[in-house]
Amino acid sequence: MSPAPAAEANPARCAVEAQAGGATVLVLSGDWTVARGAPRAAELLPALRAQAPRELRFDCSGLGSWDSLLVTLLLGIDAECTRADVRLHTDGLPEGALRLMALARAVRGAQPGAPARAPWWQRLLAGEALGKSWDNLLESLAFVGELLIALGKLCAGRANTRVRDFLWFVQQAGPAAIGIVTLISVLVGMILAYLGSVQLRQFGAQVYVADLVGIGMVREMAALMTGVIMAGRTGAAYAAQLGTMQTREEIDAIRTLGMSPMEFLVLPRLLALVLVMPLLCLYSGVLGMCGGALVAIGMDVSWTQYVHETRLAVNLTHIGTGLAKSVVFGLLIALAGCRAGMQCGRSSEAVGKATTQAVVTAIVWLIVADAAFNIVYQRLGI
Repeated sequence: MSPAPAAEANPARCAVEAQAGGATVLVLSGDWTVARGAPRAAELLPALRAQAPRELRFDCSGLGSWDSLLVTLLLGIDAECTRADVRLHTDGLPEGALRLMALARAVRGAQPGAPARAPWWQRLLAGEALGKSWDNLLESLAFVGELLIALGKLCAGRANTRVRDFLWFVQQAGPAAIGIVTLISVLVGMILAYLGSVQLRQFGAQVYVADLVGIGMVREMAALMTGVIMAGRTGAAYAAQLGTMQTREEIDAIRTLGMSPMEFLVLPRLLALVLVMPLLCLYSGVLGMCGGALVAIGMDVSWTQYVHETRLAVNLTHIGTGLAKSVVFGLLIALAGCRAGMQCGRSSEAVGKATTQAVVTAIVWLIVADAAFNIVYQRLGI
């Protein structure tokens, strides 16, 4: 029995034909497959450039089988026509090849690239920074609006907020931060005492270092330093936790289950930090005054004198002003951390950016809020 005859060879062929009016026709025939081989785009482009066409058409009436080799050729010709400003007519191509070319263009257009960044002065004149600030403001207002709705549901007893989650975040934000708050508070109290002692010693008024440290810690430094610590510790943790959940699509899963991420994830964190901040502020103020006492004792001020002068200087008004700041600071830190985490992207790089943004935003908000509080207190005379 004789072997079956081999398939009849139908090699790929390509011809360039010039027409009147500056149009050129590219005649494709034969089988354009990888197995059989065919002319490459680099071989055909010189012949096309020699024609200097204004329009390019295709004649595929003699085209046999084809695969990705033909699509690669067509994409190369398409890129050359775009570069040379030649009008390309694709109506003569196979429909399947057209679909593959469209898919290849879409994927190529979606490739990430580093866009050219204009100089800073051009961006400033174009209002880029102002536009970003406005967008951030709108996003912040939308986040606060959703949070207020969740708080309303919580007050009505219809929120998906678990008490055990709240207690867990209280423990993480409060007792777990005692060590760092203790160290910073004592050192800040000592620094304030050293700064004041340099001037007070010249007048023999070393005892009044208690007034300086007591009022300074209770009204200002306890709330501000605790806020900065919690911004770098707890605010960053909130952003990292929620950002990681965003990358793993856990927040999307919570929405799919019919629960609100604002009620389930944000509210426990916010309420825990708002509760813990005043307590840490009081603790920080007491330790700061103890740190100032260590310096005062070295200035021939007895412990009894220091405590007595502190009791005379510090009153409930000073304590109330510091506590009011701490409550607002806790709210701002939680908002900055949770907002950055909830609006995080879907990559590990986005989690890092969200964490950095949470810390920077929280500290900026703390300084602005502290300045606003001091202006209001000065106007009110307290």
